[in-house]
Amino acid sequence: MEILGFCLAIIMGFTLGLLGGGGSILTVPILVYVLAIDPILATAYSLFVVGTSALIGGWRKHVRGLVDWKTVFTFATPSLISVFLTRYYLVPAIPTVMFSVGDFTLTKDIAIMIFFAAVMLMASYSMIRGNHNSEDKPLRSSNIPVLIVQAAILGTVTGLVGAGGGFLIVPALVILVGLPIKKAIGTSLVIIAINSLIGFMGDIGSGQNIQWSFILTFTAFAIIGMLLGNYATHFVNPAKLKKGFGYFVLVMGIFIIVKETLL
Repeated sequence: MEILGFCLAIIMGFTLGLLGGGGSILTVPILVYVLAIDPILATAYSLFVVGTSALIGGWRKHVRGLVDWKTVFTFATPSLISVFLTRYYLVPAIPTVMFSVGDFTLTKDIAIMIFFAAVMLMASYSMIRGNHNSEDKPLRSSNIPVLIVQAAILGTVTGLVGAGGGFLIVPALVILVGLPIKKAIGTSLVIIAINSLIGFMGDIGSGQNIQWSFILTFTAFAIIGMLLGNYATHFVNPAKLKKGFGYFVLVMGIFIIVKETLL
């Protein structure tokens, strides 16, 4: 199962490198259902894996001139503050047992996975619907407050589920900022890297027991996938693949909800 998990890490990294988002939504299910890691610890590991992979991919996009740094700082500042506070304060404060109804007990682990599944359903909708193309134009000042609010909300979601949120960042950068899709993907990777790694620092500060040998090995396979995904963008149109991947994420989200509540 560990070998299978590492192979899936390559697929996760490939998707993240190719689409600029979405790949991170696979990390927690791989860690929880394939490698049998506790969901709360899995979200911490996911932040490190996704953050490191996105950092490598974001740097390669920067070299190719596909990162808008003004937008990075506008979006990342409120987002990283909320993701750090979520991991350091909110996640540890969630009670182990939230409530019970009959034979069903909603635990912290189940609640996190159900919320994660809900995020996956939102991600699938975003991918299936597709993004609007736009011309490259400067950040519109009228959209800055909306962008900041969205960044803060996204940071909280990232902190809770350990996903980078590229499926929400890329459409926001295209629609609100006016970035072309390729630059939006590169910018998204840098924002994901900042959010995820800052969130992981919150886990270290809150005393999570990190198994560094495992997480570094898993991350190495994810980075291999990331580099392959980046290379594949020269030959494949990411927009054409995103809708199919969206349907896959939709099925995965429904599977998690069924497994956590009915099985």
